Order: sequence, then C-alpha cells, then structure tokens
Amino acid sequence: MSIEKVALLAGVSKATVSRVLNDHPGVKADTRDRVLAAISTSEYQPNLLARQLRTAQSHMLLVLISDITNPFCSRVVQGIEAEAEAQGYHILLCNSASQLQRKSAYLGLLTGKVVDGVISLDAASTLKEIAGIIGDAPWVQCAEHDPAIAASSVTIDNRGAARETIRYLAGKGRRRIGLVNSDMRYLYSHEREAGYYEGLEQLALSWHGVAYADEISCEAGSQALRQLLQQAEPPDAVLAVSDVLALGVVHAAQEAGLRVPEDVAVVGFDGIPFTRSLNPPLTTIEQPMYQLGARSVQLLLQRIRRPDSAVVREVLAWQRIERASS
Repeated sequence: MSIEKVALLAGVSKATVSRVLNDHPGVKADTRDRVLAAISTSEYQPNLLARQLRTAQSHMLLVLISDITNPFCSRVVQGIEAEAEAQGYHILLCNSASQLQRKSAYLGLLTGKVVDGVISLDAASTLKEIAGIIGDAPWVQCAEHDPAIAASSVTIDNRGAARETIRYLAGKGRRRIGLVNSDMRYLYSHEREAGYYEGLEQLALSWHGVAYADEISCEAGSQALRQLLQQAEPPDAVLAVSDVLALGVVHAAQEAGLRVPEDVAVVGFDGIPFTRSLNPPLTTIEQPMYQLGARSVQLLLQRIRRPDSAVVREVLAWQRIERASS
C-alpha cells in the first residue's frame, strides 16, 4: 500500500503519514494510532511501512549505476539482488546516466528512511559530488571507488590485470600492443591505462597506441581500432578495456581483412558469458562480477548493523580466460 492510500484510509495527510514513519515527536497519539491501524489493516505484503515503524529500517537498499545496458553492470546487479534477498532485503535500482540531479533525487530517500544504505557503481569522478549528499549514511563503493572517501569498497586490481595482460601478449611474440580505452571519468579506465604503460615499460616495448571509445558499444570498439590501424605500423595485438569494445575490435579487424589472432590478437576485459561464443572465442580478463555485487551487500549490511565498523577496502581476484582470439 502506498503512503497516499494509507493517508486516505487514516483520514490524514501524506505529510502526517511521513511524520509517523519518521517518528516525529509532533504527532498526536490518537493520530499516530490511526496511521498505525491503517498500515496494519492494509493488504500490502510484505508490509514495508509497518516494518519500518517497528524497526526504524526499510530493508531496502539503493543501487546507483550509470548504465544498465552495460553487461558488466547487469551481472553485478544480479549478485547484489540475490545477496540482498538472501539477507531479507530488496533493492531500488537507479540508472543515473551519470546525471547528478537524478542521483540526488534518489539519494533523498535516505533522509526519508525509505532506503537503509547505498551501493554505488557510478563513475569515480562523480563520487565526491554524492558523498556530501550521502553524509554518514551507510555506503559501499562497488568496482568504481574513490580512495579519499571514507566508505568501504570492493574492486579488483585493474592496474595489475592490464600490466599482466601486456606481459602475456608479449610472451606470445607481440611487439606492437595497442589499447582501446573508454570514458576517463571512470577509475578503471585510468588504472587499466596505467597498467598498460607499466607493462610496456617493464618489457622495453617502444611501440604504443591508445584509442578512446566514446561509449561502451560494439561500434565504438570498431571505430577505436580503425584509429589504431591508421598508424604507420599497425598493432599486432589489442587490449580492450571491456568485452563489448573487444567485440567491436574483432569485427573491425575482420572487415579490414586481418586475421584474428594471426595478424592481430585481441583480449577483452570483464568475462561476459557471450565471449565464449564469438568467432573466434575471446580471450578475456574475467572479473568476479557476481561476487563483486554480493560482497558489496555484505559490506553494506555490516555497516548498517554496526555503524561504527571500520572501512573495508577489499580487492577480489581476477583471472585470464585464454581462448582463440590471442
């Protein structure tokens, strides 16, 4: 049952219902009793309003993501939702499209106790903007994080994964290794590019080339490879910072008459399930996407249940799945 229906049933305003929900001291005892009676007699199951009155918790978690169409985000959200439900919670998903106004509107639910805490997958460059809105409320940064913010986080070693991928490709005899990167508002873009250059430097490989995709899409990945192919010496290997971009790289290579992996090896990033069905199947750096989501919920509930608990910076393991594209 909505607040509007509760208000109608109790014969009060929505503002009065809200004050009861927030345990405002200015509500008369008989008015409070009418609102409680309206809630208890409603047919809403589970009765989140009644439970909130009893426990001062909504058992709802807000999840902020920038792009639900990104397969990486979708898989992480699956892990969040499954773990939340196992713990007796539900999630409210905000697909922010990196718009601060939209995020601010959803974060306002913290003040009204509609949600108990926040999990953010949004770009690291936007986290300081929302930190002031979240304040001291329970918060976990998933995948994207800002180390300067006192909130728990769970991620992988993006820099190390990229660095080791360069070493892996060089071990295959590749000497002109390019990088297809993405939106530099994201921490992972910075970290993977840093790892790319570190790998080249450690192996004394002088050739380098970075092309930036303006979105995570197959066409953007194709366009990025076309830029790299314009160099006097084209790359003989490419690391793409997402599997979706890597798919576009493979398509553009084949359109240009290049063989994968004979002429150009391709490695993606994330471990999206479709990568095993490509032609050729894609070598990828697999992130534990589901576990990132589940662990975020566990860390958030730890903070909700023990507000004085220490900030946790957790780094999960990645693995390389080697297939025919490299």
